[in-house]
Amino acid sequence: MTVHFIGAGPGAPDLVTVRGLKLIQSCPVILYAGSLVPRELLDEARPDAEIADTASMHLDEIVPRIEEAHRAGRDVARVHSGDPSLYGAIAEQMRRLDALSIPYDIVPGVPAYAAAAADLKRELTLPGIGQSVILTRTAVRASSMPDGETLENFARTGATLAIHLSINNLTKVVRELEPYYGADVPVVVAYRVGWPDARYIEGTLGDIRDKVKTSGITRTALILVGRVLGAHAFEDSRLYAADHHHVCREAKT
Repeated sequence: MTVHFIGAGPGAPDLVTVRGLKLIQSCPVILYAGSLVPRELLDEARPDAEIADTASMHLDEIVPRIEEAHRAGRDVARVHSGDPSLYGAIAEQMRRLDALSIPYDIVPGVPAYAAAAADLKRELTLPGIGQSVILTRTAVRASSMPDGETLENFARTGATLAIHLSINNLTKVVRELEPYYGADVPVVVAYRVGWPDARYIEGTLGDIRDKVKTSGITRTALILVGRVLGAHAFEDSRLYAADHHHVCREAKT
């Protein structure tokens, strides 16, 4: 058997990959993070599938369910939200499975920042404006941040920031970023990206706190910060320039 860690995407059931969907349709055991994975996605499971919501379970309750499936030779679809490589809490699960000699693989998913950019109709890397995206978070009760991984350090680069799991630290985010980006830099708070009740609050570092406070949003939101979010005057990419040639497009003589 194999445990398949599957990224279900940010919320919309049809944003799961074809590979992930096929595994959900075929696996006899499905363990899914119900707080963030849409239940509609599990409608694709086979009628006799054993399905368990792990939102209220801790690791020592989840692993025995996988061990039981392993003994029975039953594949497991372990369904997480977004992309498992980002704040997916799969590393500790894989470490347990390695110790138990239980095989597994990983199916990537659409991350929330990419889905948010699509909804907003924005490109996060614009020529001359921003060519880097930093994925980060702030320290909360669940996890601290390593030394050196601070908002101030990241802000010094001027890169676009995708700040996860930090909406309750919005005041801290604004206070630490404003000296580097300025009060007028565009900010978007993306709430429940991909879900039917998704909301996007657009503002600047100078006014985003008041806008979010009025909205009542306190969880499940991504904070995007950067000039690319509001840029309209930028150079065209050289990729499609008429005088630019490369291996797929020969120079015109």
